[in-house]
Amino acid sequence: MRIGYYQYCPEFGAPAQNLEKVQDTLAGVNADLIVLPELAFTGYFFEDRKELKTLAEDVSDSQTVIRLSKFCRDNDFHLVVGFAERQRDKLYNSALVIGPSGLIHTYRKLHLFNTEKEYFDPGNTPLEIVKIRGAKLGVMICFDWVFPEVARVLALQGADVLCHPSNLVLKHCQKAMITRSLENSVYSVTANRTGKEIRPRGELSFTGNSQIVGPKGDIMAQSNSEEDQVVVQTIDLAIARDKAITENNDLFGDRRPEFYNPLV
Repeated sequence: MRIGYYQYCPEFGAPAQNLEKVQDTLAGVNADLIVLPELAFTGYFFEDRKELKTLAEDVSDSQTVIRLSKFCRDNDFHLVVGFAERQRDKLYNSALVIGPSGLIHTYRKLHLFNTEKEYFDPGNTPLEIVKIRGAKLGVMICFDWVFPEVARVLALQGADVLCHPSNLVLKHCQKAMITRSLENSVYSVTANRTGKEIRPRGELSFTGNSQIVGPKGDIMAQSNSEEDQVVVQTIDLAIARDKAITENNDLFGDRRPEFYNPLV
């Protein structure tokens, strides 16, 4: 299977322009799955809920989703894209899984970061895997990285690959995702954005360094902090599905959940 990411700098408040950039860049790329950053088409640092509402879309009639679905058909791949979602009076920081058949799955970010709490509603979708081309995907968004329960739940459900759209401003995540991959024996794709947003509320700089990590914690590919880049790697799903640590130890078989009650 060929999985990858597109690291780039979306222009704030210009979804049509950002979508065109994605299509121009990814057209013809040989991949089964490509992950894009969090809020890939709108930008990130909203002034308030009112501004967010003007840019968010309902997935049921979104021109962005329609165009991405056709784009996936034309290129025979799947995308995981960060998306500002509007559902009636709710606004979610979401990630969509889109393929040649259209929208497959919507995940709404469970753990909102900093000012996101002021304009997004907390996510309400369960953690669940998505099956594409024989692989099982788990979707998480940005700040979900700091909660190991998210990656563990997805891995226990059988995820082979953690798809992780991000707009990271802290510098810890990339290192943490090495551990998330290692402790769950899964691949992870962190698609971060680059650049800076100067907005009425202040200024944010994004850290780039998007990466693909293997089930043994090995960094298979990593971009720098500044440049736009498409990276695709071939992976072996069998490696992610082998949970043996030694001949006498199994990563999940050795768990003792009867002692984990304080987690819930």
